[in-house]
Amino acid sequence: MAKISIFGIGYVGTVAAACLARDGHTVVAVDIDQSKVDAINSGKTPIVEDGLEELIAEGAGNGRLTATTDIADAVARTDASFVCVGTPSADDGSVGLNYVISVCTALGGAIATKSTFHSVIVRSTIVPGSMDQTCIPALEAASGMVAGKDFGVGYFPEFLRESTAIEDYYDPGLIVFGYMDQPTRDLLMEVNQDLPCEIHAVDLKTAEMIKYTSNCWRAVKVTFANEIGNIAKAAGIDGQKVMKVLCSDGKVNMSPYFMRPGFAFGGSCLPKDLRALRYLARTHKVPSPMLDSTLQANEEQIRRAETLVDSLNGQSVGMVGISFKAGTDDLRESPLARLAHRLIDKGYDLKIYDPYVKSAFDQKLSGAGRGNDCVDNLESRLVSGIDKLIEQSDILLIGNKYDEIIEPLSKVADTRPTVDLARVRTDLVSNGTYEGICW
Repeated sequence: MAKISIFGIGYVGTVAAACLARDGHTVVAVDIDQSKVDAINSGKTPIVEDGLEELIAEGAGNGRLTATTDIADAVARTDASFVCVGTPSADDGSVGLNYVISVCTALGGAIATKSTFHSVIVRSTIVPGSMDQTCIPALEAASGMVAGKDFGVGYFPEFLRESTAIEDYYDPGLIVFGYMDQPTRDLLMEVNQDLPCEIHAVDLKTAEMIKYTSNCWRAVKVTFANEIGNIAKAAGIDGQKVMKVLCSDGKVNMSPYFMRPGFAFGGSCLPKDLRALRYLARTHKVPSPMLDSTLQANEEQIRRAETLVDSLNGQSVGMVGISFKAGTDDLRESPLARLAHRLIDKGYDLKIYDPYVKSAFDQKLSGAGRGNDCVDNLESRLVSGIDKLIEQSDILLIGNKYDEIIEPLSKVADTRPTVDLARVRTDLVSNGTYEGICW
């Protein structure tokens, strides 16, 4: 079994740490945030993700999962380090590598003091060429050593979906990693060997590009489905029915998960990765009209939802869901949060039902409200039950779909002004009181 230190107790790092520990590996999670370190060491999760609390409690309980703020100690006790810090967009749209560079520099200094071989494996989302041009130079400069010879290097992108991350970890659709040296390749083969998926071992740049291609492809599919849905609705056609039939053609590898007309995409990956790939194209003087139009079309879908709310009579709006998708408390680049901000600015009295975001606040998790940069007084706007939200609202705005909302919202859909971005029930279609965004 491997001994792995994981740098960054965020979404990817926490899930990876918990799953690796469950598989029998020894894991040391590292972060500068003492509250996250304390949470892990006490068997608690710093984020909301289905099944994660149990895995962390198990790993902390059996001693396979610990956390620390001490970089040198974590490196000394492990054979490899996974870099799982964030790469937020820079102001010009390029990928932000400040956190990655900082960790690589610290790792370089730590591995320089070791007498044994150590691999540095980046899991953060970085554009093609980042390993060669940024990460490896930072590691070599800080360590005085040669990458691929004196220490190992790999790039191992993740393809986890928030709210189903643990399920995705153990039943992946894609496993790919890039490597420079045999020890790093062997370690990555070991941690993935029992998973039911073909393992693709490639060069570093190819692995970097596959990650961006995957995220941008999903973003493009969401936007394409929304555009078809909007056109279909204008022609008196159910856009979801159109796309459902289209997706029955499995020969072109369509994914029904994304090919479903609805609201805008968001989250910690798709928007920033589209911006970064567009920036990369510009630096190589390669036109990217489809990527350019995808972000524009996504913005138009948010505006479309705003217009639908404005078309209905009422001043108080009850919003179902504020995180970027159901099943998570993550608000990073959530289109629902952006829509909420616009409605608040217009003077609407906005209340929100989101069980996952409220749970994070109620449990006083260190990551509560993570990613929220646009909704003022978020915690005070959260209500505890869907019936309470309905009672307080002139207009209902359905952003995320949860099992417990289906029956109560269906009962009032024909009488209470409603804008549905998630399709609470497939037999509901726009009728003037109820407005589906694409149906």
